[in-house]
Amino acid sequence: MTNINEFFRDNSKETLFSYEILPPLKGESINVLFGHMSPLMEFKPKFINVTYHREEYIYKQRERGLIEKRVTRKRPGTVGICAAIMHKFHVETVPHIICGGFTREETENALIDLHYLGITNVVALRGDAIKSENRFQPEPGGHAYACDLIEQIMGMNRGIYLDEDLLQGTKTNFCVGVAGYPEKHFEAPNMQSDFKYLKRKVELGADYIVTQMFFENEKYFSFVENCRAHGINVPIIPGLKPLTHRRQLKIIPSLFHVDIPEELSLAIEDCQDDIAVKSIGIEWCIEQSKQLKAAGVPCLHYYSMGKSDSIYEIAKNIF
Repeated sequence: MTNINEFFRDNSKETLFSYEILPPLKGESINVLFGHMSPLMEFKPKFINVTYHREEYIYKQRERGLIEKRVTRKRPGTVGICAAIMHKFHVETVPHIICGGFTREETENALIDLHYLGITNVVALRGDAIKSENRFQPEPGGHAYACDLIEQIMGMNRGIYLDEDLLQGTKTNFCVGVAGYPEKHFEAPNMQSDFKYLKRKVELGADYIVTQMFFENEKYFSFVENCRAHGINVPIIPGLKPLTHRRQLKIIPSLFHVDIPEELSLAIEDCQDDIAVKSIGIEWCIEQSKQLKAAGVPCLHYYSMGKSDSIYEIAKNIF
């Protein structure tokens, strides 16, 4: 059990390798995921993030015109997947803990399960609105903001649980990562507001920041500079994503609210097929990675989206 912040202290001059995976779709074998992960173990990742996908609602037509609203989770099992990865690969895992879909009691129970399993690293996120909502709606009895979630985690680190009659509770030792947005969170009115709330997360106890994907390194360097100017001094990990399909030119800016540089988009538009797109995406990400590593970033974190081949090609050129 190693907290992520210890890696940064122990490897202050070495750029580490990490990546993020998606849980398998419901009904799929975890062995498919292991098959994608196995090649990347060659590069000795220090930790692997596992996303959490909250509930969605589907509507089923019933007899007499009735409509049944049914809750579904298409990618369950984040906690179990983290434990399975640690058991198989002996590497630290970092589950995402989100506000959406959880009451405070359910959050506490999930954190207790993680603590029992020896999983001491989490990324604390508000989470996104579900498809049937125009904006994020917290669960009744749950947290509306990531700051509130961090406060609950830090309380457990001090032995404080929701049950007020529980005295001298076991202290957990969670290391908490949070998200940063070099191009601004799409709901924030301006960058200054973003920095204000990011600093608040760090003041509450967040140990490090991992950024949203970006495709121009200057945006990361500017973000770090502004964080330092605002008194945010924790490690800031750049998050990278190699493009693999032409359709991502539209999907990624829409879903993640980030810009794709003109040079990259023009090169992809000139590609004859997605094989060529993947090659350009890999080369672009390699150049990003080389520049960031030369600048001494603490870690290079890759968004794999469940596939490893592009990340493997990048990692073998960098690590």
